[in-house]
Amino acid sequence: MARVFWAEKGRLGKNLGKYLGETIDIRAVLEDARAAAERHGWSSEVFYEHDGFKLFGLHREGRSRTNQKRMYLSTGIHGDEPAGPLAAVKLLHEDRWPKNLELWLCPCLNPVGFTLNTRANIGGLDLNRGYLNPVAEEIIAHIAWLERQPKFDLTMMLHEDWESHGFYLYEQNPERRPSFAEKIIEAVEKVCPIDRSEVIEGRPASGGIVRPNIDPRSRPDWPEAFYLITNKTCQSYTIEAPSDFPMPVRVNALVAAVNTVVNSL
Repeated sequence: MARVFWAEKGRLGKNLGKYLGETIDIRAVLEDARAAAERHGWSSEVFYEHDGFKLFGLHREGRSRTNQKRMYLSTGIHGDEPAGPLAAVKLLHEDRWPKNLELWLCPCLNPVGFTLNTRANIGGLDLNRGYLNPVAEEIIAHIAWLERQPKFDLTMMLHEDWESHGFYLYEQNPERRPSFAEKIIEAVEKVCPIDRSEVIEGRPASGGIVRPNIDPRSRPDWPEAFYLITNKTCQSYTIEAPSDFPMPVRVNALVAAVNTVVNSL
């Protein structure tokens, strides 16, 4: 009961029909990300430039010769979800990655959207619905970059949901590999409320976990997760922080989720 009381008390009540919470200076955030990555030995590759912004992918080599794992992270594909890029920067600064983990990170896939505080890009396109038949230049470039990378053991996409009652996640795990979903919820619950609704975004949910039984080939509007599970990985998590809570709560939720997975891998 105490947790429920804290969760309700923590809500801001700002989001009325859309995200109306805190915004970020995305140029400063990305410069912070680049500097932190360079300081800790990551390489950087720019794969698209537009309107003064550069989309770039970061790569960190594994530092162990045994049991190497490959993991991909992305965020910032929706310009009204600022906790994701901030979480990426925090993870880069903390630099607590296991030695056996090789990492790829895209810290922001829609920087122009953040200057407008809008989900879509400057052309009004939801970039996270265009990975099957891409028309947005950002996504065409991102897919080309992904195709140059090896397959990943696991992928994670960091998002927010302005309507949610708490943190939740989507798990795609068609080969039924050992799941990290329950571990993520357990870790995040220490820093952020969990959305325990029985239906989330129109899909059955249990304890903050949505395991959609969807064949990507049946959907024309592919999100990034569908492209990855079809072409680059066998296990994927889309994690959703609740946008109607204070920014530190949201950032800490995303960071806790990522750290849980990397330490379990």
